[in-house]
Amino acid sequence: MFKKIMKGGHRKPSKSDSTENYAFGPPRSHNPGSVVVNHASRPVLSAPEQNSSPSAPIAPPPLSTAAVEPLPLLRDVPVSERQSLFLRKLQICSYQLDFTNMLKTVREKEVKRRTLLELVDFFQSGSGKITEVCQEEMIKMVAINIFRCLPPASHENTGQEVTDPEEEETHLDPSWPHLQLVYELLLRYVVSSDTDTKVAKRYIDHSFVLKLIDLFDSEDPREREYLKTILHRIYGKFMVHRPFIRKAINNIFYRFIYETERYNGIGELLEILGSIINGFALPMKEEHKLFLARALIPLHKPKPVATYHHQLSYCVTQFVEKDYKLADTVIRGLLKYWPVTNCQKEVLFLGELEEVLEATQSAEFQRCMVPLFRQIARCLNSPHFQVSERALFFWNNEHILGLIAQNRHVVLPLIFEALEKNILGHWNQAVHGLTVNVRKMFMEVDAELFEECRRQYEEKTAGAREVEDQREMTWKRLADVAGEREGGNLVAV
Repeated sequence: MFKKIMKGGHRKPSKSDSTENYAFGPPRSHNPGSVVVNHASRPVLSAPEQNSSPSAPIAPPPLSTAAVEPLPLLRDVPVSERQSLFLRKLQICSYQLDFTNMLKTVREKEVKRRTLLELVDFFQSGSGKITEVCQEEMIKMVAINIFRCLPPASHENTGQEVTDPEEEETHLDPSWPHLQLVYELLLRYVVSSDTDTKVAKRYIDHSFVLKLIDLFDSEDPREREYLKTILHRIYGKFMVHRPFIRKAINNIFYRFIYETERYNGIGELLEILGSIINGFALPMKEEHKLFLARALIPLHKPKPVATYHHQLSYCVTQFVEKDYKLADTVIRGLLKYWPVTNCQKEVLFLGELEEVLEATQSAEFQRCMVPLFRQIARCLNSPHFQVSERALFFWNNEHILGLIAQNRHVVLPLIFEALEKNILGHWNQAVHGLTVNVRKMFMEVDAELFEECRRQYEEKTAGAREVEDQREMTWKRLADVAGEREGGNLVAV
């Protein structure tokens, strides 16, 4: 098999095989809004494996220390011999080494590391293209190295209690010095202006992309960062993969929301989607609106939402900024998943709500303002001062203040009681001071409306006090009757 690879006899040579210079050109500038996705690896060396299912596991070549030997540098050999040497170097990089024991196969690890580093430099500094055969074998080498079984999370199959993801220790892959170079090589290949998309999509296919997306569950943040960049570039360069990538990410979100609530790469996937959403054309497709309603908004439900809320909030806000008519859908969605007992999540939701309201027009505001300010009134009276304080900050936003002023006849009656309760009895002085300022604003904007709300509040308070007095009198009469009956049954001794 090695001789076949050296001779290139296992494959019909393509037109590009006649090219004499096989180096990649330096990567040119690319659109930062693009997105890239990678998936499952392909079978690697033998001819039967090339026809196997894309999802079949990749069997790494058997390790032979004699096979992992240093080779001449590509720049030191004649151009006519570079293709065969390039393939031999890919063969060396395809060997799997044990990184759990750093003292084992030290020489082989160093040879592989240097070979990978040379290939990266070769791609970066070259001035031409590599042949299709080399491209295919390189993607196979990449697949062998990166597509692997990820180690189980600390809470899986260990009998330990499920802990907060923010409190878990981060697992760093010991093989990262090699994996990083493999990812860098793949990135250079994808972004290179010399990479022909029509040829590359034969090897970076749906199977490859799907397996690449599955790797976002890696616990190593360094790997997820590379995956994010590569997937972003693939999305931008391979238009044929775009619907598939969006659907694959969608499926991960569904599984995370409704089944596991465990996935390490939600934040990175949302960062990619943020760039994708920013590039949506108008009018927005129904597919994208359904994605907002069925995936992004329900992502507010899982317990670990704090770990990715910043990215999620950005994506949701992008939708509203693209199409202001979606504001009502988003606000009602936030109210649906509003946290009841988690004050820290409430603070996050209030911050996101303010960003959404900044992009909301008056017509959409009027559709949802009643349930919205009922919830804000509850937040104003929260015993957690950060929640109450964050809700009062809405009146510092000029756009939101303008919406409230235009609809004050609806808003003020909804929150007047909450404001009065804060002034009368909230324990935090900062909250008390902010409440006084908000109350003063309403008084200055519409004194007549303010007085009417105060009159209604006083009547309601008096009515409630009267009902309470009646209840106490009823209980007192019942207690007296019960005492009389017990007294009549007593016998004097």
